[in-house]
Amino acid sequence: METRLDGKTALVTGGTRGIGHAIAAHLIAEGAAVTVTGTKPGGHGPTGSEYKAVDFADGEATEAFAGEIEGAGFDILVNNAGINIISPFAEIDTGDFTAIQQINVTAPFLLCRAVVPGMRDSGWGRIVNVSSIWGKKAKEYRGSYGTSKFAIDGMTTALAAEVAEFGILANCVAPGFIETDMTRQVLGEDGMRELAAAVPARRLGKPDEVARLVAWLVSPANTYISGQNIAIDGGFTRV
Repeated sequence: METRLDGKTALVTGGTRGIGHAIAAHLIAEGAAVTVTGTKPGGHGPTGSEYKAVDFADGEATEAFAGEIEGAGFDILVNNAGINIISPFAEIDTGDFTAIQQINVTAPFLLCRAVVPGMRDSGWGRIVNVSSIWGKKAKEYRGSYGTSKFAIDGMTTALAAEVAEFGILANCVAPGFIETDMTRQVLGEDGMRELAAAVPARRLGKPDEVARLVAWLVSPANTYISGQNIAIDGGFTRV
């Protein structure tokens, strides 16, 4: 089944490092013309990508960027950018809660809304919203983050219900514990080993593994999967 993306254009948010960088690199390798976003002016994604600086915490900047891409004709959208602030529920700062929803839910909503008309006109489109295992099951101190990730799942399924008949397939992927530079900085090697012990696969996932799943979902090989929230977690949420 054809998986190449020659002639397709893709937007990957948060594409400068970690999972987003890996996704963008895979799409480029499959032939897509890829634009990535990051928060810093002068940043960059993988070799061969175009870079756009946009701070999704800024509502006006996000609205402006959504307007910019509305007529750009993107065939593929991957909403990967996101933040997480851990806090006991009774101590969640209202500003932090609002910022997480802005970046993790409102920005993906605006970008989906911007690209759907063009995808509908062309009769083809692929959207993947990167969720989390904490959007499939709950965990303490993740009140703000869990709210956002359960919300992105609901938004994606509602979108899929409306657009599948036009050749647009929308899905979530829910990564589990993934070995990134940030994970290593936060947990250290001992913490990562302890975390891996809780996973049936007995290891953390790799950004490349998530990227391969996303690359397939947005490819012509995916003809009938839509409205799903697919965990990629070594069995953590099911075993």
